[in-house]
Amino acid sequence: MTPVPPLVLPNTTTELSPSSLLNPPLPSRRLYRRIANRRIAMSGYAVAFVLQWVLWGFPVDVFLIFAWLLAATLCWNIAQPWRYHLAWVRDWGPILGLLLVYNVSRGFAAQGTTGKRLPHVTEMISADRTLFGGELPTAWLQQHFFDPDHAHWWDVAVSFIYMSHFVLSLGLAIVLWLKRRALWASFMRRWFALTAMGVMTYFLYPAAPPWWAEKAGVLHENVVRISIRGWQAIGLGNTGTVLNKGQHLSNQVAAMPSLHSAFALLAAVFIGSLVAKKWWPLLAVYPIAMGLTLVYSGEHYVIDVLIGWVYVVIVWLAVAAVERWWRSRQQNVMPQEAVVAQKQAVKLAIPNIDLEKVSEAAMH
Repeated sequence: MTPVPPLVLPNTTTELSPSSLLNPPLPSRRLYRRIANRRIAMSGYAVAFVLQWVLWGFPVDVFLIFAWLLAATLCWNIAQPWRYHLAWVRDWGPILGLLLVYNVSRGFAAQGTTGKRLPHVTEMISADRTLFGGELPTAWLQQHFFDPDHAHWWDVAVSFIYMSHFVLSLGLAIVLWLKRRALWASFMRRWFALTAMGVMTYFLYPAAPPWWAEKAGVLHENVVRISIRGWQAIGLGNTGTVLNKGQHLSNQVAAMPSLHSAFALLAAVFIGSLVAKKWWPLLAVYPIAMGLTLVYSGEHYVIDVLIGWVYVVIVWLAVAAVERWWRSRQQNVMPQEAVVAQKQAVKLAIPNIDLEKVSEAAMH
């Protein structure tokens, strides 16, 4: 019987010593240069974004938003080759396509309400009055907190919170794409499903917001649309103008469900699934603040916000179930090639083994 040869480790050029562990080698000059280039690029990006915001308003157009997102990834990974950046187009192209379909479909849904087919209005009003003992929350909030002659600090906060809808979800997605692609894919599956459910509902159940109902004479309380009012108060009227233009071009009867509230809750829940429970109360502040903002500003009824949150729960449970099914399928179904490779590896390790006899013995 031939002895088993001893395990030979490859030669190493350096030896670890206590001094080398306490004083690790300094980063290379190339690493310093890469960090410096990233800082310069991101600083330039920040300056350009602020100038865009101050001079022309916050970007809310789909193409403009994606241009800024692409610029952010280019600046962050400025040292990467162009092939790396093509991955962004591959991964984010379908998202851009879905957003374009979303915008176009909302327009078609709105056109479907012209003529004899009117949007749903009275159902949401009745639901809110039932929930709040006959009071309409939007009208009550504006009666107590809205001053047409003076913008308060909470009006500014409302404008910022409302605008955050255009930033937070895709901003979170960009961070995940740069840092953790698996988490990015998990988040975007939920984002896709939620967006698709919203678009389908807009077609099947076009619903008007409170400000529309007041203008149409259905709502007798005085309700105005004030989601962009805070920008004028702090000298950023261009942002309010751009948002106002976007509001007029968008679907005016896409109130049910409130995707503003839905995306706010989705972001909070997804982040909450990654952090300790002690942070959950803080994360809950954002979707609640978004809901209050939407109701106070006349953009949505409370029932719209609640249904948006229900959609998030449905999407989260459904996508999680599909993910669990897919993982179990991948674990239980081993490809035939892997089985063959495993048998070959065993035969190489133990040349004289009879795999069929081993299998029969295992069965008994």
